[in-house]
Amino acid sequence: MLLVIIVLSALLSGSFVVPTSAGTKEEIEVLNKEIAARKDKIKQLEDTIDKYKKNIDQKRTEAVSLRNQLSILDNRVAQLQADIDLTKEKIKEAELQIEALELSIKEKQRVITKQKQIIGQMVQTIHASDQKNYLEIALTYDNFGDFYNELKYTENVYVDLGRSVRTLRLASEELQAKRAQADNKRKTYENLKVELEGKKGKLTEQTFVKQKLLIDTKSSESKYQTLLVSLKQQYQMIEGEVRAYEEKVSKKLEEQDKIKASGTVVFSWPVPSRYITALFHDTDYPFRKVFEHSGLDIRASHGTPVKATAPGYVARARRCTSSTCYSYVLIVHTGNLSTLYGHLSRIIIADDQFVNRGDVIGYSGGTPGTVGAGPFVTGPHLHFEVRQNGIPVDPLPYMAQ
Repeated sequence: MLLVIIVLSALLSGSFVVPTSAGTKEEIEVLNKEIAARKDKIKQLEDTIDKYKKNIDQKRTEAVSLRNQLSILDNRVAQLQADIDLTKEKIKEAELQIEALELSIKEKQRVITKQKQIIGQMVQTIHASDQKNYLEIALTYDNFGDFYNELKYTENVYVDLGRSVRTLRLASEELQAKRAQADNKRKTYENLKVELEGKKGKLTEQTFVKQKLLIDTKSSESKYQTLLVSLKQQYQMIEGEVRAYEEKVSKKLEEQDKIKASGTVVFSWPVPSRYITALFHDTDYPFRKVFEHSGLDIRASHGTPVKATAPGYVARARRCTSSTCYSYVLIVHTGNLSTLYGHLSRIIIADDQFVNRGDVIGYSGGTPGTVGAGPFVTGPHLHFEVRQNGIPVDPLPYMAQ
């Protein structure tokens, strides 16, 4: 019995630790080296992106010209390509980190299983020892010294058992932490994949803008300046029309007491996607030399149902029959607020109609050359505005999080 206790005591004491598998340790080290290499590549790409951003900022300070605009677009395309490469590297880094964490989790589970087996053996031994009283044990020894030594070893075994249980608990907590890290990395991985598709879409759009600009101007500076004047006139006409309808309908509704002059409104998202391709007053907006971007461009495939973001009255439902015409829906809400939904391919509500939050008002468009897309499009999306007292404001602070 003394020998059994000595052996088991050694197993459970701090001197005995379940070793990490040599193969697993080497695999994790290899993965960590790969992760470090990815981090270096990511840093290089971030530096490249910063260089393109500085080039774009420099060009924006120069006079408006076709050459200048083409240079901005070239740098923007190069920046987006580097951004896509950066996202791909981040995805690969996340994959490697997940793989390393899964190996670590597997190894930790192996250690915990082994530790549980050792504790089980120890508990059985202690239980067997507890079945005998001290008189029985004392009579099996020739002298008191051996008996005393066994009692001390038994006491040490109890102490080591406590240590082993604590070790097991800490290992289990570490395992849970690693599992949580792995789950977070998987979420990061999925988000990066969505981000990558969005950036690919942006790259396609920017490439289209350059190609269309070259076709429309035939590389002529005078034709470019004429195009700018035409685009500005179209924008001013649309903006003037929107303001006129907004003011007219708001006044009419207030007189009829159908809408309050004040109140707090939180807008829901008009389409399922929350991927924004252009922000309010976005510095990267391709038509910024013509006008400031007055809302959010939200990624939406052609024909996506568009829903009212809050209760209100339809001030204007502008339908189109050509691609050069800009179709939109303008809805007036409480709190001197209104919302505008642009580039619609189809509208299914009418002027003066009341709509509730979530009612489908039409279907998204924005594909160049399609009915209702208008002159300011680079690809399918929904243009969404929030307007306060007739002036466009940043929609994001008003949107449901």
